[in-house]
Amino acid sequence: MSKAYNETVALSQSGALAALRAAVEKAQEMGVPQCIFIVDPSGETIASLRMDGAKYLSMHTARAKARTAASIRNATGSMTPEFAVAAGIASNGGVTNLPGGLPIRFGGKLAGAIGVGSGTGDQDIEVGRAALAAIEADPI
Repeated sequence: MSKAYNETVALSQSGALAALRAAVEKAQEMGVPQCIFIVDPSGETIASLRMDGAKYLSMHTARAKARTAASIRNATGSMTPEFAVAAGIASNGGVTNLPGGLPIRFGGKLAGAIGVGSGTGDQDIEVGRAALAAIEADPI
């Protein structure tokens, strides 16, 4: 029997675009251009954008943040340093402990994750939270 922990719901393309739009608006308000990735529960990309002026290498980290948050079903940034290094090496950089990855949940069920990169960790989280609020996802 599967546990409720494994239950997922789908994030529609309109929901992903609304989250992306809200993230961009928040980043613009903050004056911090960002790279933003939204993924489904399996870590596959639904929507992404590199804002004008965002660091181009942050596309990789934003995607890794989103995929990691979906995989661990939790926000990034709380792994032990030893585990974070090992996971990063084992996944060829596909897993990261950098802050800015947030799971997207509705009613406790995983719908995907958002990864934001190019600002400070706190800025990335703030942009991600604005995206979650716009689609009325469970708050992080």
